[in-house]
Amino acid sequence: MTASINRIGIVAKHGLLAASEHLARLGAWLRERRIETVYETATAVLAGSPADGSTLSREELPNAVDLIIVLGGDGTLLAMADRIAQTGRDIPILGVNFGSLGFLTEIRIDELFPSLEAVINGTAIYDERLMLAATASLRGKADESRVVLNDVVFTKGALSRMIELSVSVSGRFVTRVKADGLIIASATGSTAYNLAAGGPIVHPSVDALLLTPIAPHTLTHRPVVIPGSALVEVRPEAPDGPEDVFVTYDGQYGYPVQEGDVIRVQKAERVLRLVKAPSRGYFELLREKLKWGER
Repeated sequence: MTASINRIGIVAKHGLLAASEHLARLGAWLRERRIETVYETATAVLAGSPADGSTLSREELPNAVDLIIVLGGDGTLLAMADRIAQTGRDIPILGVNFGSLGFLTEIRIDELFPSLEAVINGTAIYDERLMLAATASLRGKADESRVVLNDVVFTKGALSRMIELSVSVSGRFVTRVKADGLIIASATGSTAYNLAAGGPIVHPSVDALLLTPIAPHTLTHRPVVIPGSALVEVRPEAPDGPEDVFVTYDGQYGYPVQEGDVIRVQKAERVLRLVKAPSRGYFELLREKLKWGER
């Protein structure tokens, strides 16, 4: 059951001037309902620095509110999802699409207030999205953990022609991938970088992980869908010398890894809750975003 909504955080894409008038209307709408508004610092400037709302940084916001409204595109929502994950709190997101695709920010601006009303009244429907938990064991450093929504991606550096990665699943060796990179994606992330790399679309309710090589050297290396209960281990290999390998988390954060390091990825214990669009399901969203059936 969703807890009562008393404080709402508002985050807009950096520099999204088109959101300014909507931010003003949103602030007035919440004020009429006696709901406290907390603006992300840069978003408050876009909203005209309203006197009736407090401001916090993006890092501080998830610890202070009961719901976060995101106005922008999927990148803005991903950044907030990662920050929510780091706090360990169960904060739903209402994503309003100002971007060109919006697989995650699926609510249109004209649907904002009906969707928000449903959240406040306790009648909203939520999508619970599987997240990925990644632990990096880096030589000479303490283990580092991250929780992400879409994917963990291994890519080559600017001067690397190809990288080599040893991949194991649930303790069993699978293969050595020689490629430009490797994507470990959730079902939600299947329509992100995974899709661009030729991976399959997987319905977000499916309990699965995806392994998709990026431009593999061997054409028989194909994307693989594995159970959501699996533990994936990736080890960079450099038989001919150090390779320039980077690991990134949801495209928001990353660092170089080298031979001897290991990154373990599995399903996270918690999920992310997204407010569903009132009039569209997942397949309607796919048809709209991928232009299926259009000539």
